[in-house]
Amino acid sequence: MGHNIALGAQGEELAARYLQAAGMEIVCRNWRCRYGELDLIVRDAGVTVFVEVKTRSGLGFGIPAEAVTHDKRRRIRRLALLWLTEQDGPWQRIRFDVVSVLLSRTGEPVIEHLEGVF
Repeated sequence: MGHNIALGAQGEELAARYLQAAGMEIVCRNWRCRYGELDLIVRDAGVTVFVEVKTRSGLGFGIPAEAVTHDKRRRIRRLALLWLTEQDGPWQRIRFDVVSVLLSRTGEPVIEHLEGVF
């Protein structure tokens, strides 16, 4: 289990750097409540974006983004609503993205940013 936690943390760090390099502002990382966790919350040109990061070290179980199931999407939407109710600012526009990180032992990570996927 420790390997998966470290892999996930590495993927989230790479995803955060990737999004920042694309001009997005990290608002919050690993927001938790009793119902679960939101990986990244970013601002992209006035839009609040809830980003689910999925990291894999190979394709044996499919591409990382395939792990964002219907149940996972529903849970993220519910968590986003809880996060929004705790905030003071006007959060009028929101979006749900997935960042897929594929790490290999031999090459550079492959990062794919899927915008507005659910």
